[in-house]
Amino acid sequence: MNFRTDENLLQPHDRWMWAALQLARQAFEEGEVPIGAVIVHNEQIIGEGYNQRETLNDPTAHAEMIAITQAAQSLESWRLLDCTIYVTLEPCPMCAGAIVLARIPTVIYGTTDPKGGACHTLYQITEDARLNHQATVLGGVLQPECRAILQDFFAEQRALGKK
Repeated sequence: MNFRTDENLLQPHDRWMWAALQLARQAFEEGEVPIGAVIVHNEQIIGEGYNQRETLNDPTAHAEMIAITQAAQSLESWRLLDCTIYVTLEPCPMCAGAIVLARIPTVIYGTTDPKGGACHTLYQITEDARLNHQATVLGGVLQPECRAILQDFFAEQRALGKK
């Protein structure tokens, strides 16, 4: 397992994770689970997304899936080589599978997902040598902020009697 949380490795990624957190805040404001994702290529964001499952009535409308689609359109290729995906929550199995299929070589996430994490927590899909592509994964970038927005959202939802 290639999980790293060394502070020196995390800091250079803060800039892009802050961009993903801004998208998570947008999701929060729209009543969506606050997860944001950006895909960076040559120091530019080429794809971004936030959860829109409720808005679109689409179970696949995760932040990562939307960002991957935008990035592929931007590069005019389904192969997202030389890209890095930044996501506020550890990707689920569907999103981890899409990351592998898109050939994204680097995954940076904020906080772990104990109920559905597929990079380190429950599964290691992105690093499974049985698959035709693997990604290097770094977790814990802006972890307190990424965890807090999720905790705040679900506390608010419980107070409203929703989730």
